Amino acid sequence: MMRLVPFAVALFTLPALAAEPLGPPGAPAAAFPKPDRPVAEIIAPLWALEGQRDRVDEVGQVARLMGIAPGQTVADIGAGSGYYSVRLAERVGPQGRILAEDVTPSYLADLERRVANLPNVTVVRGEPHDPRLPPASVDAAVLVHMYHEITQPFGLLHNLAAAMKSGGRVGIVDADAIPSRHGTPPALLRCELAAMGYRETGFSVLDGGVGYLAIFEAPAVAARPEPAAIRTCPDTATRAAPTRR
Repeated sequence: MMRLVPFAVALFTLPALAAEPLGPPGAPAAAFPKPDRPVAEIIAPLWALEGQRDRVDEVGQVARLMGIAPGQTVADIGAGSGYYSVRLAERVGPQGRILAEDVTPSYLADLERRVANLPNVTVVRGEPHDPRLPPASVDAAVLVHMYHEITQPFGLLHNLAAAMKSGGRVGIVDADAIPSRHGTPPALLRCELAAMGYRETGFSVLDGGVGYLAIFEAPAVAARPEPAAIRTCPDTATRAAPTRR
């Protein structure tokens, strides 16, 4: 436990403008197999206008289904424009914490400006395969419309598990579409998460046409599969999709 204290202290003392890693590096990307599917290009910090998403209470739906409550620490992985971060900051309250993580420099700079007046939000610079969060610090993590853009999902899930508290929940919001069309088929998502030791605890189609929410319990650090033992999941949906001309 003593080895975790410096990172726990950093979590609650670093200012919101410190877009730096908060945790030690995890397993390297090269240790994991590449996914057997296309990886979508990152093209924008948000996938739809915020007003449209607010009208269907997207964040509220996700927060209720995931049991996000005051006082909790929530990681917004791939925070982008900060749409979820600023709304979840109000939900967790002054005793809670939002870790707004991203890897794109321009997004991080914009995030810092947006959350400058939110003392319970910390901007975190991660890596594509590693969110670089403090060990055992996170109650819940959300990955919103970005799973299909992760170049090394097995590495990210492996390293994210180390940041989760016991019983920590990971919620993935995405479209039911093939990765090249900026979505993840639920069957493929389930296969990849199961391959990393995550246990599905809920699945809902969100109201308002904003996609689905799949909720998983993260594995304990000791229960994570060794990188060399991981088997990729076949992307049968992409192979079966008609070619666009």
